[in-house]
Amino acid sequence: MKVTIENIKGLNKDLKVLIDKETMNSYMDEKYEEIKGTINLKGFRPGKVPREVLKRQFGKAIFGEVLDKVLKDTSTKALEDNKIKPAGQPKLDLKTYGEDKELEYVLSVTELPKVEVKSLENIKFDQYSVKIDNSETDKRIKEIAKNQPSFKEASAETKAKEGDLVILDYKATVDGKEFKGSEGKNTQLTLGKDLFLKGFDKQLIGAKKDDQKIVEATLPENFPEKELINKNAKFDCKIINVKNPEEIKIDDEFAKNLGAKDLNDLKTLISKQINDEYKNSLDQLSKNQILKEIEKIKVDEIPENLIEEEIKILSQGMSDEEAKKSKSKFTETAKTRIKTGLILNEFGEQNKIQVSEQEIQAEVQKQLRMMPGQEKMVMDFYQKNPSAVASLRGTVYEEKILNLIKEKAKPNKKEITKEEAEKILKEAHKHDHNHDHDHNHDHEDKKKETKKKIETKSSTENKSSPKTAKSKPEVKKVSKK
Repeated sequence: MKVTIENIKGLNKDLKVLIDKETMNSYMDEKYEEIKGTINLKGFRPGKVPREVLKRQFGKAIFGEVLDKVLKDTSTKALEDNKIKPAGQPKLDLKTYGEDKELEYVLSVTELPKVEVKSLENIKFDQYSVKIDNSETDKRIKEIAKNQPSFKEASAETKAKEGDLVILDYKATVDGKEFKGSEGKNTQLTLGKDLFLKGFDKQLIGAKKDDQKIVEATLPENFPEKELINKNAKFDCKIINVKNPEEIKIDDEFAKNLGAKDLNDLKTLISKQINDEYKNSLDQLSKNQILKEIEKIKVDEIPENLIEEEIKILSQGMSDEEAKKSKSKFTETAKTRIKTGLILNEFGEQNKIQVSEQEIQAEVQKQLRMMPGQEKMVMDFYQKNPSAVASLRGTVYEEKILNLIKEKAKPNKKEITKEEAEKILKEAHKHDHNHDHDHNHDHEDKKKETKKKIETKSSTENKSSPKTAKSKPEVKKVSKK
């Protein structure tokens, strides 16, 4: 194979590829040998059909298959040997071809620009850690204790009031008749929470141990027996016990009931939990700072075909008139996105960053946790939409790149209070609402967008941004002449 590079204009160039006749013939010989054993023709034993007969009957189809294989193999090798990374699909123009002839074609390619990534290690960004005050931890533990009330038995004459725990047996009827599920034993109700039936709790206020009380309530819309929905039911209640709430003692025993070793261990766990609530959002701010710094790196030329593709993505759903008005703005946004993507991709390749199937599955599991009760729909969405999985892979790939840049770059470490963290996040949120920002760099927006697509079971192809494109460009199949 002989390759000559011609017509170099910026990032555009032509690769003239010549495959000599002998090489083409060897490909043909190989193909004839391959199919000889699979063809059965009347009058010939299996595997003994002469080549001339095969050529007469199947020559055009065989040559077409050989041509496709040679074009794919040699065009990929021509690009790899000359260290050319195409920006999009190369165009292939056949010049000379045919059985028992040499093959000559021209591969017109737009090359990805060379980008410099060494400076990424000098990027500066703020890395926050939140110092959680002991009083914050104590406050959170008190809230947990308040939501896990303990009760002590009241005296026999104590009348039930709001906040008390009432234990009762009941038998219910509708129009004097019992129904399925009309009986309950040792039912526990905390009065005032109204968790059983609307208005039920209120009628138990003032009841004492061993009292017999008739309570009336309307059966709800979600009642299992459909014919009884919205019917008035009478509950004959026998009060077994009344218990008063008591303040939970926050001690080692309380901590152990929550799964901690002791109270000090619980405080450590709660402090970490509060910190984690801010960590993800603050980490995202750090990554956004890194992306803004990357945007300042100079790239001499951006491939026009990538800009056009990105503008199409940005103007999806717009009328031609709206798209035309926004073209100038979209062009600048497209250039910024592509430039950032090229730099991140180059950094990812130089550092041999890969995304494993396990990491993709872990990301899908995150989506499942975000949408409880809709797990089957989420799984169906990813199984039926390979482009959504590709987009997910791109998100994980970018995340890994940004994490590595964070490790290699120079952080400005800042320890801040919970109040300062809230103020920083509030300001960032306000800034995002007052200024246009690149949603492809906002991971929370990406997740919300994916969630929305899953919920609507959108079948629209979710195109990945150029920054996440990892596959090698394929040469288009040429129609047989």
